[in-house]
Amino acid sequence: MCHHDAQKPQFLACTKIDKALLLLLFLKGAIFGDESGEKVDQDLWNQRKKTASDWFQSLRDTLCESLESLEPDGAVFERKKWQRGDGTQDLGGGEMSMLHGSAFEKAGVHISTVHGEFSEDFRKQVAGAEEDPRFWASGISVIIHPTNPNAPTAHMNTRMVVTTKGWFGGGGDLTPMLDAARTPTHEDTLDFHASYKSACDKHDADYYPRFKAECDTYFYLPHRKETRGTGGIFYDHLDSGDWDADFLFTQDVGRAFLESYPKIAERRIHLPFDDSHRDEQLARRGRYVEFNLLYDRGTMFGLKTGGNVESILSSMPPVVKWP
Repeated sequence: MCHHDAQKPQFLACTKIDKALLLLLFLKGAIFGDESGEKVDQDLWNQRKKTASDWFQSLRDTLCESLESLEPDGAVFERKKWQRGDGTQDLGGGEMSMLHGSAFEKAGVHISTVHGEFSEDFRKQVAGAEEDPRFWASGISVIIHPTNPNAPTAHMNTRMVVTTKGWFGGGGDLTPMLDAARTPTHEDTLDFHASYKSACDKHDADYYPRFKAECDTYFYLPHRKETRGTGGIFYDHLDSGDWDADFLFTQDVGRAFLESYPKIAERRIHLPFDDSHRDEQLARRGRYVEFNLLYDRGTMFGLKTGGNVESILSSMPPVVKWP
């Protein structure tokens, strides 16, 4: 046993035998790995995974309630669970929530928690998976297509991914359907961005300009030479070294969407429109389809990891037009 000496550091107060034992234990941990330390680390990450997935479910519930409250005829989300894989082993799964109402022609609010191994080809494209293909991922994905062309389409997702590394990603963006609303000074865009700037500024003054720029770059259609909409924020591989801080930021990204988009939709869904507005909306939705099928990373990730195809492609608008 070591004897405490107020005049010496505790290690120096140990006997020679104690010092040798401590050195052996240190080397054992450094060379062979400390099993108890590994267990603590595993328990910590398991708790983090549960905390994140519980949050995504809670956000899903609150957002669905908010959107349902805007449906004049009482339309509600219908939920459908799904399992990843053929059912012979537990690979996780998720739950779709789909709304087909009069205010919202089609809205999907989905959650999932999946795990397994990346395919040999795909693992090279994911941070931390090239040498060890095992992964765990959980998140929420939201896509809302209002019936009224005056109301913008909106998208939001946040996720947590764990390989040999762990990080958060996500964001939210607005896609006005009418050209008159596709300006950075339009009321809807100003309010949407203000909500996200406020969320970002609570954590880091650099987040909003950085993630706004990443959103503008990401949601760009090169073949059309235009952005998908009027932007928002987009971030990926967020790992500041402080998991709790990164998780709090990811929560605030979800809250920013919850606090801004339903208010935007509420002031637009009852405005008058005619056939020309509808035609413009359907053509703009076509551009939305083009982006999702050609460039969207979430679509690729879901399909490459054996996700639920119905859920992945539910982001497609219900009716589109290519003039």
